[in-house]
Amino acid sequence: MRPAFEWTEEVNDEILVRISRGESIVKICNSDRDDWMPGQSCFYKRLSEDKDFAERYARAREVQAHNEFDEIREIADEATPEDVNVARLRIDARKWRASKLAPKKYGDRVEVENNHNVSDPLAKLFTEIAAGGKRIGVD
Repeated sequence: MRPAFEWTEEVNDEILVRISRGESIVKICNSDRDDWMPGQSCFYKRLSEDKDFAERYARAREVQAHNEFDEIREIADEATPEDVNVARLRIDARKWRASKLAPKKYGDRVEVENNHNVSDPLAKLFTEIAAGGKRIGVD
């Protein structure tokens, strides 16, 4: 049986820096990882149990989104007629990831327009009673 993983602040910092630079948890915590890094299940357990780490992780993901969004211009500027389709694919992938990692900043804006006229059923009933002299429950 493997000994329990020992979390340190250095491990936390390394993981969060690598995430903010664009690495995935799969890559950081895979089976051929550095010996001093946790496995994926250990990482996700820590993420679910440590509120401070979870908040720092969320900020690292936001930084990752900003970095990926910044890469878009570089990819577009460096595209050539020969590789324009590859560049377009890379740009679309980064736009999609940025929209998922930081939806408030990079997500699609959805505007909801409400054109429905909702009437108050009690107001309608009182209007009918006042107009026709009806009593409730009597036909």
